[in-house]
Amino acid sequence: MATKRKSKGAYMISAVAEMYDIHPQTLRLYEREGLLRPSRSEGNTRLYTDEDLERLEFILNLARDLGVNIAGIAIVLQMRERMEEMNRQMQHFVEYVRTEMITRIHQAQQPQGPGLVPFKRPVGPKK
Repeated sequence: MATKRKSKGAYMISAVAEMYDIHPQTLRLYEREGLLRPSRSEGNTRLYTDEDLERLEFILNLARDLGVNIAGIAIVLQMRERMEEMNRQMQHFVEYVRTEMITRIHQAQQPQGPGLVPFKRPVGPKK
């Protein structure tokens, strides 16, 4: 599906419906089902951001092109969010391991002080 916008800002429901050739009630349904979460103006008007429109494009791709129903879309979106969270956690873990390894490498390269002191043992029994 082609991207239909490239500007920043917020869009009212009628503009979004026209841009994507869908009925405003469909957008309201997606909001009721928790698929979209547009912000609201002081007058309680729905305002869709560029991020909301990207999510809408994904939803419409699932619905129109792949024939996924609303329940399926909700599951796909949940799985996508979980995967993104797992990816963030994995990136934090990799960064932690990287930092820890660098720290340990630097510690290993530093002199450790005077080191071991030689110790002489008596060779035979003492008389």
